[in-house]
Amino acid sequence: MTPATRAKIEALFQRYPQKRGALLPAVYLLQEEKGFVDGDGARELAALFEIAPVDVWEVLTFYNMFYTEPQPRHHVYVCTNLPCSLRGARTLLKGLESHLGVHAGGTTKDGRVAIGHEECLGSCGTAPMMRVDGVYHENLDLAAARRIVDELE
Repeated sequence: MTPATRAKIEALFQRYPQKRGALLPAVYLLQEEKGFVDGDGARELAALFEIAPVDVWEVLTFYNMFYTEPQPRHHVYVCTNLPCSLRGARTLLKGLESHLGVHAGGTTKDGRVAIGHEECLGSCGTAPMMRVDGVYHENLDLAAARRIVDELE
């Protein structure tokens, strides 16, 4: 962890009545620094928070927005919950899998894009939708989804 990231995390402590309340934003900050939080990062956070490393690891492995190993540059997640599925999300996902040459849960051969599905992204009224690198794209059809993916650097 760089000194700058450590300082940002320590600054978070003042915003929460208990230090541990800052754990989620701290994990985000460390992940932002290197793209993932591995065992060493979990131990560093645990020491900073004065908790057991397993407590950090439980957070890392519970939430799907945290990564414990190196990741591709881009993450594409299609919502496949019932409202999105009723409006074509599963067809959209299959079309993107075909377009990228990889099944959901995998990464393209060039290691640039990971594709997956999520049970709910909370945007039922604008289904079908997908989240690309944290940005929601809504009211999609396959052509629009392919354009979005193709425009990724």
